[in-house]
Amino acid sequence: MTRRFHLHLVSDATGETIVSVARACVAQFERCDPVEHVWAMIRNDRQVQKVVAGIEANPGVVLFTLVDEKIRASLIEACSRLGVPCIAVLDPVLNAFGEFLDAKAGHRPGRQHRLDADYFARIAAMDFAMVHDDGQAMDDLAAADVVLVGVSRSSKTPTCIYLANRGIKAANVPLVPGIDLPPALELLRPFAEGGPLVVGLTNDPQALVAVRRNRLRLLNETRESDYTDPELVRAEVQSARRLFTDRGWPVLETSRRSIEETAASILGMLQERVPTKE
Repeated sequence: MTRRFHLHLVSDATGETIVSVARACVAQFERCDPVEHVWAMIRNDRQVQKVVAGIEANPGVVLFTLVDEKIRASLIEACSRLGVPCIAVLDPVLNAFGEFLDAKAGHRPGRQHRLDADYFARIAAMDFAMVHDDGQAMDDLAAADVVLVGVSRSSKTPTCIYLANRGIKAANVPLVPGIDLPPALELLRPFAEGGPLVVGLTNDPQALVAVRRNRLRLLNETRESDYTDPELVRAEVQSARRLFTDRGWPVLETSRRSIEETAASILGMLQERVPTKE
């Protein structure tokens, strides 16, 4: 039996952090269906009272990331009165950092979203990923941090977008049966010598056929073709794997990986070339 409950996520910034933490925790529980109430940019007493009214109307678990002591106290007191759990999810981490660094955290809402160099690097990386999607703009492929090469529907584009959100300039190049690789890809310097990290993405043939058929259904295309023929798809995947092996490119199988897991593996590969900073 699935249990539904109300989950109030209160933040003095965009709410991205608290939502991510909450969903990571909820994922550990089977048959659990939270009704999320995201309260973002909560920075004054009037806004807190609106949140409290919402909690009173739909009691449930309350998680918060608030740095203003007065606002925190107001929310905690109200939750205590209503008899609902109220948890400051970042406090244990901040306390541990404070003890280790012998320093006190600065109480500035949304500090991680400030318009600094990292922010603009992420914007530039996102623009790069969009311009270099699906084999486009090959003339400056060498400017990429990562180049993903793979058969159609192997999660190349969403992985590039995810990496871009981490400030990584990622391009992707499709493998099309019967079509040679772009010369720009062949001319890239090896990763060990400062060139982009080239990663081959592949997929289980059976899963790939299912994904492609679903894609065609969304396009109102029901006719079978080479694109979804199981034997041809199997040969296509095998050919891609041979190509990756011949060129010494690392290979990631995406059929059993989430986009986040694929990106994490790629970030780990990138880290191998980055010298440790003290």
